[in-house]
Amino acid sequence: MNYSYPIDTSWTKEEIIDVIQFFSLIEKAYEKGMDRDILLAGYRKFKRVVPAKSEEKKYFQEFEKDSGYSPYQTMKKAKEIESGLIKMKN
Repeated sequence: MNYSYPIDTSWTKEEIIDVIQFFSLIEKAYEKGMDRDILLAGYRKFKRVVPAKSEEKKYFQEFEKDSGYSPYQTMKKAKEIESGLIKMKN
């Protein structure tokens, strides 16, 4: 991993942890597979920190540019299925 997570320095320590954990779940969806329910729970925490769609889009694009992993496509897939493992391909 040669990239950093997109964060805002105005966030609290707990908010930064929630955002980093969410992006970590996105990584796992690509690298090993991730349980849909765990991923959605992480996304809900992320949305408490980043409620605006425009901000979400900005952080998603920044993360995808740096990592090659698409949070948007991962969450789209997670919302399409009812349960199970999300396994993304690069």
